[in-house]
Amino acid sequence: MMPKLAAALVLLVHMLCLPAALSGAQAQEAAIPAYWDEKERLPKPDLSSLGRLRFLTTIDFPPFNFLDGDGRLAGFHVELARAICRELDIVARCQIQGLPWGELDAAMEAEQGEALLAATAVTAQTRERYAFSRPYLRFPARFAVPRASTMAEPMHAAVRGKRIGVLARSAHETMLRRYFPEARPVTYTRVDWLYDDLREGKLDGAFGDGMQLSFWLAGSNAKNCCRFAGGPYLAPEFLGHGLAIAVRQQDAALARAFDYALREIGVKGVFAELYLKYFPVSFY
Repeated sequence: MMPKLAAALVLLVHMLCLPAALSGAQAQEAAIPAYWDEKERLPKPDLSSLGRLRFLTTIDFPPFNFLDGDGRLAGFHVELARAICRELDIVARCQIQGLPWGELDAAMEAEQGEALLAATAVTAQTRERYAFSRPYLRFPARFAVPRASTMAEPMHAAVRGKRIGVLARSAHETMLRRYFPEARPVTYTRVDWLYDDLREGKLDGAFGDGMQLSFWLAGSNAKNCCRFAGGPYLAPEFLGHGLAIAVRQQDAALARAFDYALREIGVKGVFAELYLKYFPVSFY
């Protein structure tokens, strides 16, 4: 019988990851992460006293942030910030500045920005410095299998006795051993070696970060060998709480304003458009 924790995990997966209505071939495969209850109502914030809103982000974290061919800041986070400003009716007061990762905390401390939109981990330590919005993106674990594989949910049974590649000493290895104890983990110290063996048929599947796997599946190195199976699996105790917008502790009200904007962006389909633009192979 499936362990209770694994059953709860699968239930959480299917509750949080609902497919969006899309057109064409994408509709058959793409799934959009849904974190917001459409019935929830958040009050629209009054930001009339806010002189300006400066988002600080990185310049070298594609596809979230990067410099395009013209040297302009682009990426998922940049477009998300613009969508938030539109939803809050403060476009004229919004700015987005890119800095090297190592300079972001000092820039926030020096009050060079009001919000940090740069994949800052939500931990007990960072909560001492920042207040956070609710998560706007979480990174699930996924199985990737050869296209001809018949593995499907319930994956705890499908992987029984199967050789599943996973990075050694990673959160995903711990998660694989905890929730899928009848799999046969094959550990790797380098992810490219893991992917090579999966492509060459030396493994029955791989288990790891869904986003990284999605980029590999879409890339030329995979040679269209493989696909996702089962999942996605959200496990904050292993994988963290996802991405959220950070503000200074005294600006916690601004984080709640971002919650309102993120919820509106989600239920109106704006988030879905951005997600599919930057993650065409959905990791959900």
